[in-house]
Amino acid sequence: MIPVSPSPQKRKAVVPAPFSPRRPTGPVRWLPLLLLLAGFQPADLAAQGEALTLERIFESPDFAAEGFGPARWLGEGRYTTVEPSAEVRGGVDIVAYEAATGEREVLVPASALVPAGGDGPLGVEGYEWSADGSRLLVFTNTRRVWRDNTRGDYWVLDRESGDLTQVGADFPETTLMFAKFSPDGERVAYVQAHDIYVQDLATGGVRPLTRDGSRTTINGTFDWVYEEEFHLQDGFRWSPDGTRIAYWQLDATGIRDFLLINNTDSLYSFTIPVQYPKTGTTNSAARVGVVPAAGGETVWMELEGDPRNNYPARMAWAASSEEIVIQYLNRLQNHNQVLLADAGTGAVRTVYADTDDAWLDVVDHLVWLDGGRSFTWVSESDGWRRVYRVRRDGSVVTPLTPGGEDVLSVALVDEAGGWLYYLASPDDPTSRYLYRAPLDGRPEAAERLTPADAPGTHAYQIAPGGGWALHTASTFDAPPSTSLVRLPGHRTVRTLVSNDRLRARVDGLRSDPTEFFRVETVDGVILDGWVMTQPGFDPARLYPVLVYVYGEPWNQTVTDEWYGRRTLWHRYLTQQGYVVLSLDPRGTPAPRGRDWRKVVYGEVGTLASRDVAMGVTALLEERPWLDPDRVAIWGWSGGGSMTLNGMFRYPEIFGTGMSVAPVPDQRFYDTIYQERYMGLPQDNPEGYRGGSPITYAAGLEGNLLLVHGTGDDNVHYQGTETLINRLIELGKPFDMMAYPNRSHGIYEGEGTTLHLHALLTRYLMGHVPTGPR
Repeated sequence: MIPVSPSPQKRKAVVPAPFSPRRPTGPVRWLPLLLLLAGFQPADLAAQGEALTLERIFESPDFAAEGFGPARWLGEGRYTTVEPSAEVRGGVDIVAYEAATGEREVLVPASALVPAGGDGPLGVEGYEWSADGSRLLVFTNTRRVWRDNTRGDYWVLDRESGDLTQVGADFPETTLMFAKFSPDGERVAYVQAHDIYVQDLATGGVRPLTRDGSRTTINGTFDWVYEEEFHLQDGFRWSPDGTRIAYWQLDATGIRDFLLINNTDSLYSFTIPVQYPKTGTTNSAARVGVVPAAGGETVWMELEGDPRNNYPARMAWAASSEEIVIQYLNRLQNHNQVLLADAGTGAVRTVYADTDDAWLDVVDHLVWLDGGRSFTWVSESDGWRRVYRVRRDGSVVTPLTPGGEDVLSVALVDEAGGWLYYLASPDDPTSRYLYRAPLDGRPEAAERLTPADAPGTHAYQIAPGGGWALHTASTFDAPPSTSLVRLPGHRTVRTLVSNDRLRARVDGLRSDPTEFFRVETVDGVILDGWVMTQPGFDPARLYPVLVYVYGEPWNQTVTDEWYGRRTLWHRYLTQQGYVVLSLDPRGTPAPRGRDWRKVVYGEVGTLASRDVAMGVTALLEERPWLDPDRVAIWGWSGGGSMTLNGMFRYPEIFGTGMSVAPVPDQRFYDTIYQERYMGLPQDNPEGYRGGSPITYAAGLEGNLLLVHGTGDDNVHYQGTETLINRLIELGKPFDMMAYPNRSHGIYEGEGTTLHLHALLTRYLMGHVPTGPR
């Protein structure tokens, strides 16, 4: 999906040759000659400073960023983190720091995490403190479940006695999920094989709370679509007094299996079934119950409506051990009820409801105030995403954040101090800054805490009292640094991670700064964008262009933050003589108001692809150094779909495209995501047809590369195969690459990430002549 000019616009379908990291092939191998032919001289390369290579970006540690944590605040002014042990090889210590003084204390040395008879310490992939800090729960030996490593082993360390005990030791290795302490720290609850268990730490006794767990009866966790689209993994909650556990149960008997086919890992192929509800088909039936932590019968909450056509999308205890609060979405996800349910009887009442003509997002920051008499809520009801304070019975709704501005996320609700801390960027949709507003309903008193001279994207892990924060900041051209800051003045107390080595390497590239800009399309739509140019850029010459896209409601590409290897790959391409740019069309989740985000409802893929195409057209007119005969486009997932729409609908603009893991036909995607933005296919057949790239496949005129992992459980390879059949039917030449058994991220297996980006690089350079002319 990338435009070309002097190269042929139509090619036969071929599978690209494999890439050898030690001996580049194709255009990459002949780069020096290509550069000379394009008008480059050795001085041009010298002016670029340190040269990037694909191997350096994707296989060497040259550009690896140093991280921090995982960190946990121990109340106000003290936090813990994980650091390499100086005494035990391969081990880590869990240490505590006093924020004010920097005083360091080793709370748990690596030597304390060596199991009896073990060869070395446990690897710490996650940890949790009991409420009084006397016990530590360690998550280790983890395994991936869909996207994340949520299955593994758990161990409890008694800090006083030094005893290290494995939780659920009688179960098979790496099969426990979501273990967590009871409020008193004397028990641990966890999920194993779709059932919930409680283990007494003093006696070691294990009690099952559910006994009917199976592949289709799922207790305390979720099926694929709930995890992927509602981000629900951990499906149970201890009551504040520790006497009960509330949990989700899913009945997946109505979901059809989608079969992934593995052709390479055995002599005969085999299938991997994934419970996957495609648009318009049957969902799992979900319900919420409460069971005594000592065992007994579950009380099911009396949720109205068909459980397969409504979603209990969030659940928590409602500031007591007597009631739980549930966010209950209808299938179209445009009506969200806040329900209070009696934990003893299951009786349910609606206390508040939010509606929208398009869709609603679940609220991840419902926090109880005034001893449970009110709660925080996030709504776009007046056209902007604002935080409100809602009385428990829903009778009074008070805005807390200013009108005409979007809240991006809530960072902390500090009731004792009277402040709501949140991220926003009212003047620049590409950045993220920290603000705070009074909890007493004076939105006009909101104030920005991130300094005005600190550009970019800022993230905060704020201590419970709001006086301290771990602050991570980056820009598009500068890697992240993490520091300890004092709030509200935002005074930096000390730098925790500087990434100076990485920063020096990036600076050594001597790249021109990335330019952020706005462009107005012929439709009067103003789009945010960024553009990267090569060192020694000459505006009097014409440069080939690569347009990077996503463009769906899930994500932005135009944000001022460090994107790591993807940015470096784009920077590498500028060193080869390309201009790389990106645009955020309407429908992306930018802080530009509800109408900006939801104008695409019912026609995802249509307006956004036009915005991108018209944005590129406007840029070609405004910036005469962009070569209209060499415009390319690429993207992944939703960006792969956008690439197809660009190639098929606007072939006069995009002559070459690289589409990775696309959704050519929206009917093939899952219920929760696609129906949220498009409605049901039965109700909106024209919207699904019009937004699906395969509808416009006859418009293909340029060079198209399709890339997909055959083991993609998220965006199925089925869609790409269906598009291939359509292109064959139409007699359209194209190129393709299938990565056997790789998932949506196409990263499994040694060398895969390098191979993929070498493939994309070869394809681009093979069809879009490099360098200025």
